[in-house]
Amino acid sequence: MPLDFVSSVLVSVFLTGVLSALAYRRDVLTWDGSLAAFVVGMVIGIFGDVLWLFLLLFFLLSSFLATRYRFALKEALGVQEGVRGERRSTNVLANGVALMGVAVLSLAASVAFSKVVSGIVFLSALSVAGADTLASEIGVLSRRTVLITNGQPVPPGTDGGVSVLGTFCALGAAAYTAVFGWIVLSYLARAYQLRPSMPVSAVYLLIPLAVGFIGCQIDSVIGATLERRGIVNKKTNNLISTVSGAFLAYAILIAAGPLPTA
Repeated sequence: MPLDFVSSVLVSVFLTGVLSALAYRRDVLTWDGSLAAFVVGMVIGIFGDVLWLFLLLFFLLSSFLATRYRFALKEALGVQEGVRGERRSTNVLANGVALMGVAVLSLAASVAFSKVVSGIVFLSALSVAGADTLASEIGVLSRRTVLITNGQPVPPGTDGGVSVLGTFCALGAAAYTAVFGWIVLSYLARAYQLRPSMPVSAVYLLIPLAVGFIGCQIDSVIGATLERRGIVNKKTNNLISTVSGAFLAYAILIAAGPLPTA
């Protein structure tokens, strides 16, 4: 059964508050980044689904581990994020706008954008963010990096640079995000008698898996073209990539038809 409005607000406040506080305490987010994460989480929990907050927690944890991996080396190379790998509000919002948009649209619960459809689209956009984060944080440690548009060698951390290691990391992150999301939104929801927002059929794993990986490549292409020319910055690139991932997932669902139900 779905949670009532008051329960959704209370659960969202608790989970998002704990999530934001821990992120700030562990230097995952700056104070403004934690505040932005709280706002993003509240919108998602209230308008979307409180279970989606568990996916955000999983994303934050995996991002933290990837950021801290061989951090001293990243620092020595000058390719780390922030001072200690922390993200600011602009980083949070760049990845969170698409997720909030899906949550708000899901509130209407229309036939064209049901709770199940919105769950798949939400997970796909999150998969893009996860794949890009892991590819960036681990890929910068690769010995050989090339520009995605022409294959020319470039220094690690270059906008639009890709590597074999980073590519495998992107695929791996898209895969584990899709699997974890499928378990939470389908099986965990049913286990606790909540409204599921993803079908049981494992075939729907393929959408967030594929979209997450493709979205990461879109990010690299934009980085190699628009970002290198100063037309967009890294945050705008992240925003475009996650939004593109959401639209791509929905387009796949429409093309495959009929739209899935729980």
